[in-house]
Amino acid sequence: MREHQARQERLRAREFEAFVAGAGGRLLHAATLLTAEPPGAAPEAERLLVWALARTRADWGRLHGEDPYERTRQLLAARFAHTGWRYRRTRGGLLGVLSPQERLVLVLRLHEGVGEEQVAAGLGLPVERVRALHTRAMATVLSRPREDARAAHEPA
Repeated sequence: MREHQARQERLRAREFEAFVAGAGGRLLHAATLLTAEPPGAAPEAERLLVWALARTRADWGRLHGEDPYERTRQLLAARFAHTGWRYRRTRGGLLGVLSPQERLVLVLRLHEGVGEEQVAAGLGLPVERVRALHTRAMATVLSRPREDARAAHEPA
């Protein structure tokens, strides 16, 4: 019996490692967009992602057909939403001028392709609020001078 459990745990560990190898880069990119840190120097984004991955790993055996990417993204978004006050100060980059809540909605909607209703449900907000945050964030990003936008994409 113990040998069977050990074998199952090794299998789950390999499955989780494969998941991280396949999805880790995209999840880190999403976390970096959320924290508005420069790519390659994003310790806060890495902390967010490690926390979300640790929670996903702890629940791995109980996912039962649930999409692990979706689960990890939800955990990442929820953690960011609950710790958003840490990210209030203006940061660099194209999304750095947005509030944490605007950044979260924009990343979920545009980068991750999550629908308004799903974002609203995940964040516990009315759909109208999500729509307003998205509209305001887009207006802010699109109104930035072109030089700021180019500088955000150039390596430091």
